[in-house]
Amino acid sequence: MNLANNNHLNKPKKPVTAANQSVESTMSNQSSDSISPNTQTQSTPERKQPIPPPSHPRQYRAIGLIRAKYQQSAEQMTQGTLITTDGAKIEAVLLGRIISLIKNHLDLEREHLWVVYPRTKAKDDRLHVQIVGVWEPETLNKDEELDRTADVQAEHGYFSIRGEVIFYSLEEKTIIIKIKQFPRKEGEKPKFFKLKLKGVLGEKPLKRFWDVKVRLEGEDLIIEEGTDLGFAQKRKPKFKKDPKKIKLKSSRPKRPIKSGATARPILPKKKKKTD
Repeated sequence: MNLANNNHLNKPKKPVTAANQSVESTMSNQSSDSISPNTQTQSTPERKQPIPPPSHPRQYRAIGLIRAKYQQSAEQMTQGTLITTDGAKIEAVLLGRIISLIKNHLDLEREHLWVVYPRTKAKDDRLHVQIVGVWEPETLNKDEELDRTADVQAEHGYFSIRGEVIFYSLEEKTIIIKIKQFPRKEGEKPKFFKLKLKGVLGEKPLKRFWDVKVRLEGEDLIIEEGTDLGFAQKRKPKFKKDPKKIKLKSSRPKRPIKSGATARPILPKKKKKTD
C-alpha cells in the first residue's frame, strides 16, 4: 500500500507516530475533479489527532486503529501478528519509522494503540494490516497540544475507509471498495487494492465514491455509517449529432425548370388486356 511511502511525510522533530502527521496526504483521487498531488500534502497541524480529516472531498484512503500486542515472527521483526484485546489474531507488517520507534521507545510486552493501513489478502480473503504508527501522545508527545475533540476516534477498532464501491451483495451483506494508491514516482500509473467490508450501503452503491466509518469486530471490518459522495468518476456525455450537419432528403430544394425547356409528359399507364 502506497501509504507506506515515507518520502511524502513531514519529518518529525521528535519521536512521533506516522498518525500524528498528514499520513493520508499520499493518497488522492486522480480523477479530473481531484486536486494535484503537489497541493495534496498538508503541513503538520498544531493540534494532533490519530486520524486526520481528509485533505480533499475525493481523497482515497484506508486507515484505522487497533489496540493490541505486537508479536513478531521468529524469522524477522518486521513481520508478525497483532493480538487484539478480544483475542483476535491479525497478520501484520511494520513499515517505515515505526521500526525505530519500537526499538527505542515501546515495550512490546504491553498493548498499544497501533495506527494501521488495512487490506484484504487475495489468497485467503482475510484481513491484513500494515503498522505505520502508534497513538500514545501521553508518553511520546507530552509537550504537544492535542485535539481532544478527536478522542471519539482515538479508540480501538475505528477505521476510516474512502473509495469506490465495485461490488456488493445484499444477500451476503458484503461490500468491496477499490482504493487508489498514489504513485511513488512521477510518471508511474496509480495502482489499486481492494478492501472487503461487511454490511450494506444503500440500494445502488456501485461505481460511487463512499466515505465509510467502519468498526473492527474480531477479524472483520463492519460498516457502521456511510456517506455517498457521488459517482467515483465523471460520466462521459453521450454523443449527440449536430442538427446543423444533418441534411434530410426531404429538405432539399427541387431543381428549377430552365426557361425554354419542356417538361417531360406524364404518360397514362396501359391497361392490361383481359381474356
